[in-house]
Amino acid sequence: MSSTNQSPQYQKAALKFLSAQTDKEKLFYLEEMIRECPKHKSSEKMLAKLKTRRKKLLEKMDKIKSVKKSSSKPSIKKEEMQAVIIGLSNSGKSSLLSVLTNASPEIADYDFTTKNPVIGMMEYSGVKIQVIENPAINSEYYDRGLTNSADVVLILVTDINQIEEIEKKLDKTKGKRIIVFNLKNNNDYRKIFATLQSKRYNFIIISTETKENLDALKEKIFHGFGKIRVYTKEPGKEKSTKPMILEPETSVKEIAEKILKNLNWLKETKIWGPSSKFPGQIVGLNHKLKDMDVIEFRTK
Repeated sequence: MSSTNQSPQYQKAALKFLSAQTDKEKLFYLEEMIRECPKHKSSEKMLAKLKTRRKKLLEKMDKIKSVKKSSSKPSIKKEEMQAVIIGLSNSGKSSLLSVLTNASPEIADYDFTTKNPVIGMMEYSGVKIQVIENPAINSEYYDRGLTNSADVVLILVTDINQIEEIEKKLDKTKGKRIIVFNLKNNNDYRKIFATLQSKRYNFIIISTETKENLDALKEKIFHGFGKIRVYTKEPGKEKSTKPMILEPETSVKEIAEKILKNLNWLKETKIWGPSSKFPGQIVGLNHKLKDMDVIEFRTK
């Protein structure tokens, strides 16, 4: 058993900290870890590291606040996962942002309604994803840097010919590109699908009016980040509501080291989900996790 003797409350707070989606949530659980950290000589280094981490997190949060106050332009803090909607004017960008997120952008029939990026948060399977509407790519308000730094770029179009026009304006985008065709009543779905498929685009056909295929779009957006979701659970309890967001091929050992710090604590690991041969399979430290796995650590 580790000399630091972390309590179950500490381990629970550590799990919550790792799955936290915002700095505010991270600070809350970090302070709980500090409160629950054993107060004896062998745990002094651990406590000092936790306090240093809290100090750096507070400095980061203060810096973001000061930048927002001093800047005359809207300041956008990039979250862990960020998707940006781009397209020509009147393609339905504001409508798409509205149906995907908690944002309420101005929606109008005239050109260039959006003059500044509009931010919303999309929830998908317990994961929060930042979605931003960039002003029309054919306007003076378009933010090229925002598109170039995004993890996922949603190219919203209402006509197939618009795709080539938009892609000509894209240069240094590093994010995964997804063609989102916003279907209108007079569109021929089969013809559009066949054309997009023949050109081998990474695409999806949706409708902001009827809300058709929005759940499938959310799933496609998440998979565009190339991440996996792994849920933790305590013995005898339900899995966590919020997953840990990890890189593909993450091993049991990598997660255990984040949560338990010292692997001497670890007695047994069980897995439920795509990477297990059967529910509750006992696995070793080198076991590779897959999207939607549930992992349970039993400690000594």
